Amino acid sequence: MSFVLILSIFLLNQFASAAPPLIDEQQNIIVPVINRANQQGTISRNGLSAIFKMRLLRWNDGSAVTVFVLNDDDQLHRQFCKQILNVFPHQMRRNWNKLVFSGSGQAPILVESKEEMIEKIANTPGSVGYLNLKDLTNNIKQLVVK
Repeated sequence: MSFVLILSIFLLNQFASAAPPLIDEQQNIIVPVINRANQQGTISRNGLSAIFKMRLLRWNDGSAVTVFVLNDDDQLHRQFCKQILNVFPHQMRRNWNKLVFSGSGQAPILVESKEEMIEKIANTPGSVGYLNLKDLTNNIKQLVVK
């Protein structure tokens, strides 16, 4: 066999074996999500942070925001906090505790699983949460961060 043929086969095998993880990685991207009925499709990073810190309580159209989060120990929650909000989960918890204990606000609604997150967001107008991109359903859409 010629060197070019061997090199071509080698490169083809390398490319073919690398393709599936790229698709899987794209589907495991964590995104903020909202109820499909929500008219707002984009938000600034600061706006998203304010929503999850329970400081921004209304959408642009004036409707109430309902925030759903997973447990602090949940891998999806940790990744969302670190990758999207650029904070650690314990920092978010500390912020929520201050609001609750001072009487100036409330913590987000805790859900126990990704499946419950999907169900709550799909059935709660004005709701926001986070999921892997691959978990979006017909009743949930991505909130694009600009």
